[in-house]
Amino acid sequence: MSSQIEPTRKPASSPETPGTPDTPENTETAQATEWAMRANQAARSVTRSFGRRLLFLPGTHIGAVSLPGNTVKSLSGPWHYWWQAHYVDCLVDAGRRELAGKTRFDGDSRPSAGRLGSRLVTTIRLRNLFRFVNDYYDDMAWLALATLRLENLAEASQKRGRRRNAYIRKHLTLQFDSASTDDFGGGTFWSTTRDFKNTPATAPAALYYARTGHTGRAQQLVDWLNSKLLHPERGVYQDGVRMSQGQLVVDQAIYTYNQGPVLGALLELGGDDNLRRAAQLVDAVKRELTISGTGVIRGDGTGDGGLFTGILLRYLALAALDARLPAATRETAKSLVYSTAEALWAGRRENPNQAKGAPAIVFSFDPQRPASETYPAGTAVELSTQLQAWMALEAAATL
Repeated sequence: MSSQIEPTRKPASSPETPGTPDTPENTETAQATEWAMRANQAARSVTRSFGRRLLFLPGTHIGAVSLPGNTVKSLSGPWHYWWQAHYVDCLVDAGRRELAGKTRFDGDSRPSAGRLGSRLVTTIRLRNLFRFVNDYYDDMAWLALATLRLENLAEASQKRGRRRNAYIRKHLTLQFDSASTDDFGGGTFWSTTRDFKNTPATAPAALYYARTGHTGRAQQLVDWLNSKLLHPERGVYQDGVRMSQGQLVVDQAIYTYNQGPVLGALLELGGDDNLRRAAQLVDAVKRELTISGTGVIRGDGTGDGGLFTGILLRYLALAALDARLPAATRETAKSLVYSTAEALWAGRRENPNQAKGAPAIVFSFDPQRPASETYPAGTAVELSTQLQAWMALEAAATL
């Protein structure tokens, strides 16, 4: 398998039916079908390999932190609450495609994506000691966003579960209200320690407020981000601020995923100023966060960083589909999504015999390097990195 990145390469089309004209519409349909097939393969690999019951309890579903692994280690090791929240989001993506195509991503004999998502939310609560509240407000914001989307999927599917999801949102909203204070001029605290306000917590909280009708609160948070953490020259958002010796000090780190929920909040709020800023942010992402000489967004490593690029692609896909943005901006966003998703797909490592405890497909955490290099056979594979690739493929499948 070639490790060379081909940013402009498009997914292989299905063979043409004799006599079918090669029109743009047919080409787009073939591309959409191909991306959906790729997303389904990623979904099956993650859910079948990483997905498991919690303590063998029936009706539960949770993602193993890494493979190979064991139940005792997964319970005694670090608890990655927000990885599971993005797992829910990925299942919602697959569920939306199930609705559109009227077929389950893993076959009629296995649970639907929506059913797995519902089980996962329930199991997150069990694994989190029978509560949804967490010490990190960004973790909770991601779960709130995911369950909001899950609720919308349930409504579209005419399934139950909306009451429980509303319960989650009600309790987590109270957490965001308490964390979004006037300290440091505004913004949302990162954790219950309350000594650091940052983009990772403020941006998804703003997006959540915007999607639940609290637009005033959302706009206040976005305005704070623009005033405190937007880099004036680079046009991307820095990590956060903390008080040191009576002065606000900016953490100047630039992370790919921070740009995603800011972009989502700007689009959700709308209005000339927000949409203008959203267009500028898409351009800045291409200029500042792509691998040199390509249109591929950089990777941010393993662990939590293994999710970063995928999160950004989720929101770039929304920008690519937003008719309120200039055509050039939409095309830039679309190109970034396709190029990065194609690089991750091209660099995958398949396990045709699926060795015990290994995923059927292993995706690299770095779009520039193949999985055979970043995850050679026999090494542990982290859930975060596989969710990232799944997210990327789902983003491409929406375009």
